[in-house]
Amino acid sequence: MTPLDKPLRRQLQIGDQAYTLIIDPQGLNLVEKGKRKGVALRWDELVSGDAALASESPRF
Repeated sequence: MTPLDKPLRRQLQIGDQAYTLIIDPQGLNLVEKGKRKGVALRWDELVSGDAALASESPRF
């Protein structure tokens, strides 16, 4: 298994909008292409269940 020791960036297409997904040792960040702010989620929040992933109202 390859350790995650530096940020990994990938582009996603969701509908008509492009997003950048950044996965790093602290967590993940999904940002609309061309914007600075996005949705951030830390790994410890994800595994503890503290992450608020509201499927009814997307934040994008």
